[in-house]
Amino acid sequence: MTEPEIRDVPERRRYELPMLGDVAVVTYNLNPPNLMITETLVPARLEGQGLASRLARHVIADAKSRGLLILPVCPYFSAYLQK
Repeated sequence: MTEPEIRDVPERRRYELPMLGDVAVVTYNLNPPNLMITETLVPARLEGQGLASRLARHVIADAKSRGLLILPVCPYFSAYLQK
C-alpha cells in the first residue's frame, strides 16, 4: 500500500496529510522569503505513527526547494529543527 501524499493547500495556508478519514496538518503564514510554521496538528487517533515528523521532513524539503526560510513558531516544529 502506498503512503498518502502530503499536499500544500495555499488557500488554507497549510500542508495536509490525509490518513484513514482524518487529516494531519502543518499550518503556516507565507511572506517570502519567510515561511512561518504556526502549528502542527495530528488527530489523536493517528498519534504515534510518525506523521508529524513526516510532515516536518516534507515541509523542510519544500521550503528548501523554494528558497524559503523557516520560522518555527510551532513548538513541535521548533523542537524538530533543533534535533
